[in-house]
Amino acid sequence: MADFTGYLAAKGFLAELRQELGPRAQETHGDLVLAEGGAQPAWAANVWRAPVFLSIASIGDAVKQLRAIQRNWALYSFAHHRRAALIAEQLPKVSAKPLVFGAPAPSAPLGSWTLVAPDRVLASASSASPFPNGEAHFVEDRTAPSRAYLKLWELFTLIGERPQPGESCLDLGSSPGGWTWVLQKLGARVLSVDKAALDPRVAKLPGVTYQRQSAFALDPAAVEPVDWLFSDVVCYPARLLSLVQKWIEAGRVRRFVCTVKFQGATDFEVMRRFAAIPGARLVHLHHNKHELTWIRLVAAR
Repeated sequence: MADFTGYLAAKGFLAELRQELGPRAQETHGDLVLAEGGAQPAWAANVWRAPVFLSIASIGDAVKQLRAIQRNWALYSFAHHRRAALIAEQLPKVSAKPLVFGAPAPSAPLGSWTLVAPDRVLASASSASPFPNGEAHFVEDRTAPSRAYLKLWELFTLIGERPQPGESCLDLGSSPGGWTWVLQKLGARVLSVDKAALDPRVAKLPGVTYQRQSAFALDPAAVEPVDWLFSDVVCYPARLLSLVQKWIEAGRVRRFVCTVKFQGATDFEVMRRFAAIPGARLVHLHHNKHELTWIRLVAAR
């Protein structure tokens, strides 16, 4: 093949990844799609840059060739599992310990490889995610009101940016309060809006103001400008898009983080409209389900 890129699909979403790639897609190995380079698809959990095929004569030869390229490797195993495991055992160990939130993402170069045939390795010395196969794991906090908080932990770790103490946050569709809980822990001031009640433990936290109201009925003019708008509200993607556009037009939000939740089939047209908003991007986090995270950290000039 000519120059190509490897795109590892988020688990369960190979069909979505292939549809995003369209005619760029060339061949598939498990959930790894080799395709012509271009814009990063949202449904990719990891991106393998400039992968190469290596012909190997033995397990030892595979280890030797991979070590000659670099030190740190993450195995993506989809076939020939036993042989791949024997190769991986002889490579330097990459820490897979859950990360304590607040610690930076791993910074050491991390390559990715897989065994496509008993005598053929596909390897990329540089992959986009600092986590093996794009799977971020954290030491969990069992006091959180829901596991939705892990999405924010993962996003903030990946982008290296998060609300700072004293910054103002608007959390739309916040009940039971997982995201409000994260934002308050970071020292931000949070206006938490939902028709359903917050977990009482969250509602009484200092810096949290709860407003019982529909996220869609809230008038941007009725609140002070905010540093961050967050939404993990359950609704059809088109309705969320209208909500986001309303707040963008109001010009009262600096940064957006919203979960686009698909009800049934993936709505690729709405995906394209979200992605087309200047300064924005869509990503699939390891802690996302049939949903994407839409972020806009810098407003378009």
